[in-house]
Formats: sequence, C-alpha cells, structure tokens
Amino acid sequence: MLRTAPALAATTALLATTFAAGTAARAQEPLTIAKEGYFFVGGKYSQAGDKQVMHGQAYVEYQIPKKRTQPYPLVIVPGAGQTATNYVGTADGREGWSQHFLRHGYAVYVVEQPGRGRSSYQPDTEGPQAFMQILGAQQRFTATEKYNLWPQARLHNQWPGTGMQGDPVFDQFFASQVPFIRPPDLQALNRDDIVALIDKLGPVILMVHSQAGAYGMLAADARPQFVKALIEVEGAAPPVHDIELVGAPDWFRDGPLTKPWGLTTAPITYAPPAASPSELAFEEQEKADGPDLAKCWLQKSPARQLPNLQKLPIAIVVGEASFYAPYGHCLVKYLEQAGVHPTMLNLGAMGIHGNGHMMMLEKNSDQVAEVIERWVQKAGAEKTAAASVRHAGR
Repeated sequence: MLRTAPALAATTALLATTFAAGTAARAQEPLTIAKEGYFFVGGKYSQAGDKQVMHGQAYVEYQIPKKRTQPYPLVIVPGAGQTATNYVGTADGREGWSQHFLRHGYAVYVVEQPGRGRSSYQPDTEGPQAFMQILGAQQRFTATEKYNLWPQARLHNQWPGTGMQGDPVFDQFFASQVPFIRPPDLQALNRDDIVALIDKLGPVILMVHSQAGAYGMLAADARPQFVKALIEVEGAAPPVHDIELVGAPDWFRDGPLTKPWGLTTAPITYAPPAASPSELAFEEQEKADGPDLAKCWLQKSPARQLPNLQKLPIAIVVGEASFYAPYGHCLVKYLEQAGVHPTMLNLGAMGIHGNGHMMMLEKNSDQVAEVIERWVQKAGAEKTAAASVRHAGR
C-alpha cells in the first residue's frame, strides 16, 4: 500500500494559508546560535606509494540554536556534486533548510561526502573525479520544463529565475557544484562515516538527498536504534536497475543493474539472510502503476524482509515535477514488500506544486521544509504512543 500521509494531506490547505506568514515572522527574528563549529569523522591512514596519507574522512559543520527545543539533532547529507552550501542558503539569497530547522529548535549537522569539498580529496586512494555539466544541471535540476525528458518535467515552475546559464541565480547555483568521486566502495565509505557521526552524537534524525539516499538506508540498517527517523529526499530510487529518461513517446528505458542489494551496492541486512547479492531474486512489473510512471523492479515472491529498517519511521519526499516523480513510488513499493512501512510525502498530491529535484533551493523551499518538519513531529508522536501501548501491555 502506498501511504501518502493522509493526515498531512488533509491539513495542506490550512498549511498553505498560514505557513508563509509564520515562516516570514520567524525569519525576521534574529537567529541566536549557542554553539557552532566543525569536525571530521571517519578516515584512515594508508600508504600511497612512498607517502602516508589520510583518506575517506568526512567534514561535518554544525550549529546549535540557543532555543533548542528538539531532543534529537538533524543530520543532513547532500547528494552528488553538492555540499553544505545547498542547506545554509539558497542561490537567490534566502535562508536555507539549515536555518529553517534551527529556527524550529533543532541542532543541525551537515556532512560533506568524502573526497569532496572540505572533506579533502586523495587521488592516490580515491581515484578520478566526476564533474557536473551545465547541460545536465539545466536538464535535471533547474530548467526541466524546457527539455521535457519525463512526463512530469513540464510541471516544473519553482526554480527562481530562468534556470539557464547566464541567469544570475543559475550561475550562483552552478558555481557551488564541486567534483566528486566514484570509487566502487563509495556507499560503504559514506555509511561508515555517517555511522561514526551517529556514534559520536547519539540518536539522530537523518536526512539524505539523492545520491546519499543509499547511505541513509545503510546507516539506518547499521544503527537502527539510533536513527529516530530517516528522511529520504528523493534518494535510494529506483530500486535494483537505473531508469533512463529518454523523452516522449516512450519516456523510460531500463538502465543497468546498479543496486545488486536491491536498494544499495553495499550489503544490507535481509531476513532470511543473504550472503551475497546473487541470493536475491528480482523481477520487473509487467505493467506500470500509471500512464506517467515507470515500471518498478521488485523482489520475486516470497520477498526477503529488511528487519532493521522496519524499526524506524521513514519518509520518502517526492517533488511533483522531478525526474524522481516517475519512480519514487517504486522505492515505497520495494520497502513495503520487505515489511517496511514508509510514508510517501508526495508534494504534488499534497497541493505543493512544481518542485524539482533541488527543492531545498527552490522558491517554496520553506514550505517543503515545513511539510518535512511536521512529519518528523507526527512520526515522533506516533512512535512515543506505540511505545506507551507496548509498555502498558507488559
């Protein structure tokens, strides 16, 4: 069953009329930070030729508000080519999601993936770098409505400015893009760094975007007792095979099998256990769930379960106009099949229209953050209530 957060959807109209005034009032208040700084997690020393080097470490910057009201810090991990700049502001000069959650009383920790930005890059151990291209950024992030590579792309209208090279907002955004590494063990490397951060902080709320989606699944699998909620902002999908977006009339084409463990390239815990990916069996849907949706790859029945992910609330955030829109539901279906019950925050269905993949930078970014924050509060309340019921039954 696809859960579309009916309680949240029912209040969307009210949220739309009240959130702007409330957010504006909060944004006008001085944001008082009690403590801020940075540190590194993970990393190890290795021999590279005649040199001893450190590699694999991740930079973490943090801020703790003076008015901290939330017990668990929010840990944010950006996607491919991105850094903390996606969250500490927007390309058109507004406050970012980091400030939004700080104003709601959360301590915020933003991670930069190893081999990228301030996490350092060691070519002898981490291999060649990949680079974001201007055309790709325009097609997939900022001006999708001009290229129409998937059915929902035409709905995109939330990017500030034209989304094209030469527009000052696009130029600011593209200036923020950084080279990134693609070693074969990248998911395990990021998993280990995030786990090290969780071990340092204790219980956290984990938010991951895009490429980092798999890292969120792996870290939650490794530390289910310490991830109090997992927010997948268009991450970890599609399961099993990539989907190539080729435009009308066929729209979708199966890509390579890039997630041999279903959701990840690195091992994840199944029950019954699977010692290698070859023990998992997948099949593609015969028919898509809708005319503008891609066919999903799922496990063959009987499906193995994901016991550790069953222990925590998971939200799957999907923008109406994003390239993720045709297949975000496939992640929900895969998780449901494995005994996990995520909430799909389908923004378009909730009355929040026109968002693309980089929703944290778009014109209504605060509105999207408000939906996520309300889900976190609701998920926490439901988990507390469930724990109380279990305790009362003893």
